[in-house]
Amino acid sequence: QYGLPEKHGLYDPSNEKDACGVGFVAQIKGVASNQIVKDANRILCNMDHRGARGSETNTGDGAGMLTALPDKLLRRAAKAELGVELPEPGKYGVGNIFLPTDEAERAYCKAAFVKAIEAQGQRLLGWRVVPTDPDGANLGPTARESMPQIEQLFIAAAEGLDQDAFERQLYVIRKSAASPLRVDESLEQRTMLYACSLSSRTIIYKGMLACEQVLPFYGDLTDPDFETHLAMVHSRFATNTFPTWERAQPLRCLSHNGEINTLRGNKNAMHSRQGVVESELFGDDLRKLFPVAERGLSDSGTLDNVLEFLYMNGRSMPEAAMMMIPEAWQKHEHMPQSKRDFYEYHSCLMEPWDGPASIAFTDGTMIGAVLDRNGLRPSRYYLTHDDRVIMASEVGVLPVPPETVKHKGRLQPGRMFLIDFEQGRMIPDDELKSDVATRRPYGEWIAEQRLKLTKLPVHGDAHGFEPDTLLARMQSFGFTTETMQFMLRPMIEQKRDPVGSMGNDSALAVLSDQPRLAYDYFKQLFAQVTNPPIDSIREEVIMGMECYIGPERNLLTTTPEHAHRLRVPHPILTNEEVRALKTIDERGWRSKLIDITWPRADGPDGLEPTLQRIREEAEQAVDEGYSLILLTDRPSGPDRIPVSALLATGAVHHHLVASEKRTRVGIVVATGEAREVHHHCCLVGYGADAINPYLAFESLWQERRLGTLDAERFPDDDSIVEGYRKAVAKGMFKVFGKMGISTLQSYKGAQIFEAVGLNSSVIDLCFVGTASRIQGVGFNVIAQELVERHALGYPSVDEPRLPILPNDGQFHWRANGERHMW
Repeated sequence: QYGLPEKHGLYDPSNEKDACGVGFVAQIKGVASNQIVKDANRILCNMDHRGARGSETNTGDGAGMLTALPDKLLRRAAKAELGVELPEPGKYGVGNIFLPTDEAERAYCKAAFVKAIEAQGQRLLGWRVVPTDPDGANLGPTARESMPQIEQLFIAAAEGLDQDAFERQLYVIRKSAASPLRVDESLEQRTMLYACSLSSRTIIYKGMLACEQVLPFYGDLTDPDFETHLAMVHSRFATNTFPTWERAQPLRCLSHNGEINTLRGNKNAMHSRQGVVESELFGDDLRKLFPVAERGLSDSGTLDNVLEFLYMNGRSMPEAAMMMIPEAWQKHEHMPQSKRDFYEYHSCLMEPWDGPASIAFTDGTMIGAVLDRNGLRPSRYYLTHDDRVIMASEVGVLPVPPETVKHKGRLQPGRMFLIDFEQGRMIPDDELKSDVATRRPYGEWIAEQRLKLTKLPVHGDAHGFEPDTLLARMQSFGFTTETMQFMLRPMIEQKRDPVGSMGNDSALAVLSDQPRLAYDYFKQLFAQVTNPPIDSIREEVIMGMECYIGPERNLLTTTPEHAHRLRVPHPILTNEEVRALKTIDERGWRSKLIDITWPRADGPDGLEPTLQRIREEAEQAVDEGYSLILLTDRPSGPDRIPVSALLATGAVHHHLVASEKRTRVGIVVATGEAREVHHHCCLVGYGADAINPYLAFESLWQERRLGTLDAERFPDDDSIVEGYRKAVAKGMFKVFGKMGISTLQSYKGAQIFEAVGLNSSVIDLCFVGTASRIQGVGFNVIAQELVERHALGYPSVDEPRLPILPNDGQFHWRANGERHMW
C-alpha cells in the first residue's frame, strides 16, 4: 500500500487516518506579498504540537504549504534555468512532482507526463529541479531514505483556452499520467511518483517534514520574490504513525484535520458511480480521470480526490463541500426551507462523508473552511483591519495586536465561511448557503419526483402470519428460547436494544462447538484515539435514520429526475411495505425478486454455486432496468435451504460495486434470519438498503397470541411491529454513535466491522476489504452449519422434530449448550 508496511498481523494499512493542525492566512483583497509566506510559516511552526514525529526527532509525519503561484519567482527561475519566457499569468501551469530517484524510472515517468501533455494539446515548457536542502533542514534518516526527486513541471496553455478550461486540461494531464504510473508494477519506485499539484493558480510544497523544516528544505519559500495572496499550512499527525512523503498535506484543494469514519462505503459508492457519470465539460476525457478515488491514499487524500472531481466538473467548491459534509438538516426545525430542500435533494445524489472534520479548502480565487455536523474539530479565525484573515486549529498561532482585530469568531458545527478574493470580502455562512440553495427549485423537484414508501399501494393480503409452519421455520433459522426471552421480547417491551451485564464469556463463533450465524463472526469497530463517539441519546438531534434508495443518476448534473428516488423513513420494513415494493409499478420503477435458497438435495456443496447464481441474477436485473432487487429466503422449507442473508447481501453488493452498477439499483432483504440489532447493522453495513425481518415479526405475533405480552400495550400485531422498529432504531443509533457516525445513509455500506474467524475465500467473495486477521472457517463450514440448522426445523424422515425451540445456552449455561468461561 504505497509506502506503508505490508498488511501483517494486527496491522492493516487500510486503517491509516490523519489527525492534524490546519491553518491559513490570506490577504482578502488578493494583494500578493512575501509577508504571507512568513506569517504562514509562523502559523505552521506554532502548530508543531499538532503534528507528530517518529523515534527520530528530525523526521516528521508530514508538513507543507499551499500558496498561489508565485509568478515573479517562477518567471525569473524559468528564464534563468530553462531559458523560457513564461506566458502571462493564467496561461501557464506549474506543478511540483515527486519522481523516482532511479534515473531510468524517472525518465519513464517524465515521458508519461509529456505524452499526456501532448494528448491534451498543451505545450511543455520544461522541467526545473526544485531547490531543496536536506542538510540545512536537518532531515532525519527515514525521511532522507524515502525522499523522492522533486521537480517542477511547466506547461503553457493552448491558444484561445480560458483559465478554467486550462485548469481542467491540467487536471486531465495529472490524472492520466500519474494514476497509471502509481499502479505500474514494472516500476520498482512507483510509490515515489506523486503529483503534489498541477495548476495555473496554486502550488504545493510539502513532504515528510516537521513543521520547522518546511522553509529550510524548500529554497523557493525563503526567496524574497516568492509572493502570494494566500497560504494554507498543515501539520500532520498520522494516527498509525507511518508517514510518507505524498500523504503530507495540504492536498490539491484542501487540508483536513479529522477522520472519515465512513470511508470504505464512500469509496465503494464513488467507484460505482463511475459507471453512470457523464461530463459535458470533459466529454470523452472523463474516463482518463478514473479512478476518482486514487488507490493508496489516506482518508484525507480520498476526500480531496472527490471534492476536486466535483469542483472540476462545474460545481462550486462550497456547493461540493455542502454535498459531502452536510449540516444536520433532518431534525433542524429552524433551518430555512430552501436550505433543507438543498440538502434533501443532494442526499439523493451522495451520502455524507461522516466523521470529525475541520476542512480548509481553496482553488486560488477563494479560500474557506467548514466543520463537520458535530463540530468535533476546532477552527477559529480573525479578520484584521489591514484586510488579513487568519484561520487555524487554535488561537495564538500568529500574534495579532488586539487593536488591529476587526472581527474574530469560531466555526460552528456544520457551518462554513468563505473569503472571496474577487469580491474582496468574507461571505458568512447564511449568505453563502442561501445563494447556493436558491439557485434551483430543489423543493419543487423533490415534491414532483420523489416516491414515498408510505404512499405505495399494497395489493392483496400482505400480513403474512403462518402459525402452522412457524415453529419449523424458527428452528431452521436458528431461533432459540433465549432469542425470545433475552432479545425479542425485551426489545419491544423496553423499546431499545437489550443490555446484559458481566460481559460475554461464551466462545467466539470460530471456536464454538455450536452452529453459529454468520453475523456472529463480525465485531463492531468503535471510535478511538482522536475520534470521539457520539452520544446517541443526548445528541440524537444530529442523527438521521431516513434514506433515499433506488437508482442514482449522473453525479455531475443537476436535474429534477435526480430526486426520482424512493424515500424510506426506516430501514426495517413491514410485510405490507415489502409487498408494495414487490408489486411496484410506479413511474418506471420495477422490482426483481431473487430467491436466496438452494435445493436441500445439493447438500453443503450447494452454497457457493447459489451465491454465484444470486450475483449473476442481480447483475442481470440491473442490466434489464429493474430499480429494486428483493433478496428473499421466504421460499425456504422442507426442500430448500436458505443462504445466510448476510452472505447473499454482501456478495451482491460487492459484485455490483466491482462492476460499477451498485448505484443503479436498491437492495431490499426479506429474511427470516435477522432479528437482533447487530444483525441489522451487519446487513446495512454490507450494502442492504432496507430489511424485512418477517420471521422476527411472526415470532412476536405468536407471543401476543400466547398471552406472554401485555395485551394493553400490544393490542394488535401493528403495535408489535412499531415497538420493534423503535427498538431497532435506538439500537442502530447507539452503534452508529459508537463509531462517530451520525446517519444511516453514511453507515450504509461502510463496513465498520472486523471479521474474527473467516477465511479469505469468504471475505473476497462477500465482504471485500474487511479485516480478518486470523483467517478461520470457509464456505464448507458455513454451508455445513446452514444445513444442520435447517435440519432442526425439517429433520429427515427417520428423525423426530423438537416440539419446542432449542436452547443452545448462549446466555445462560446449559449442559449440552455453548461453553462458558464462568
